[in-house]
Amino acid sequence: MPAAAGEQVAGPPSPPPRMNGFSLGELCWLFCCPPCPSRIAAKLAFLPPEPTYTVLTEEAGALCSLHLSERADWQFSERELELLEVFFVRSGRGSRLACMFARCVPECRYTLLFSHGNAVDLGQMCSFYIGLGNRIKCNIFSYDYSGYGASSGKPSERNLYSDIEAAWTALRTSIDKITKVSSPVLVIHGTADEVIDFSHGLAMYEQCPRAVEPLWIEGAGHNDIELYAQYVERLKQFIDHEIPIS
Repeated sequence: MPAAAGEQVAGPPSPPPRMNGFSLGELCWLFCCPPCPSRIAAKLAFLPPEPTYTVLTEEAGALCSLHLSERADWQFSERELELLEVFFVRSGRGSRLACMFARCVPECRYTLLFSHGNAVDLGQMCSFYIGLGNRIKCNIFSYDYSGYGASSGKPSERNLYSDIEAAWTALRTSIDKITKVSSPVLVIHGTADEVIDFSHGLAMYEQCPRAVEPLWIEGAGHNDIELYAQYVERLKQFIDHEIPIS
């Protein structure tokens, strides 16, 4: 029925006020009922920016290419950009994590596993990785947490633990599997390989239980190693004399 004179008609209830993205109820939980719920803790701890890069994958899914936006603030040339390898791994909680390997220094002995801050992604950090790796003479391996950059999932404490475990496993995979190889192994690597750093070949040789004498071809790169005479000569020696006859 129509409202009488002087009466006010009640409209739909107003939504509860929010402050800085938190509802009044969430603020009460935060300040009055510690420990705070994980949902609020995640909002306080994780501040993922809008992604500053994209990763394009070929149809076969084997090769990825990195494309940086202007907000990534890349500080080097296209040549240094080629030092960055990107790929994806799956965490134990189902997130598809973007990983980055920065080959900063040829023939370095160490690779640093770097977990970046809570308000940046790999696109914003990659210039820093190149500069840091050059200064401390090591390569850098990093990854984006769940919900950051090109990584799927949502930021949370539980996901964070799973993320770093997956990153650590991915970093060790060029190395650990070789210990399970029981046949004779010949490792040949160019010392000037610009795609797969020479340190990888050296690490495989040192970890392989049945490695024969390796061949390190001085000055050889990734795509011209077969042009060196000693490449074919060493392969022939391996096939003719070092593979056991069954």
